[in-house]
Amino acid sequence: MNDDRGSGSLLAVSIVAAMLALASLLLPLSIVLSAKHRAAGAADAAALGAADVAVGALPGIPCDSAAAVARANGAALSACRVDGAVVTVRVVILVLGFDVRASATAGPPPSGVN
Repeated sequence: MNDDRGSGSLLAVSIVAAMLALASLLLPLSIVLSAKHRAAGAADAAALGAADVAVGALPGIPCDSAAAVARANGAALSACRVDGAVVTVRVVILVLGFDVRASATAGPPPSGVN
């Protein structure tokens, strides 16, 4: 006799297990992508803050300002380069054991740009 009782339950358990496996793979990816966006925002803010100092709008040292702004945004400044009034920074955020990095450049527009 061919009895199909319980096959629906087995299918439901299999579907739930597949969904849990997919979620366990996608959750770390979404966390790292979110950290990448946070790092990009921190890099942008740090570069803008350092550029304000570099052009004389604020007192201080550009790279010190960039480090403070990065720290306030939950990141660490890993590199800072000042070229006149143009500042390029690189920041890093540690998330799930991975270094998530971002960089940004800020300064006045090039001459001749209206």
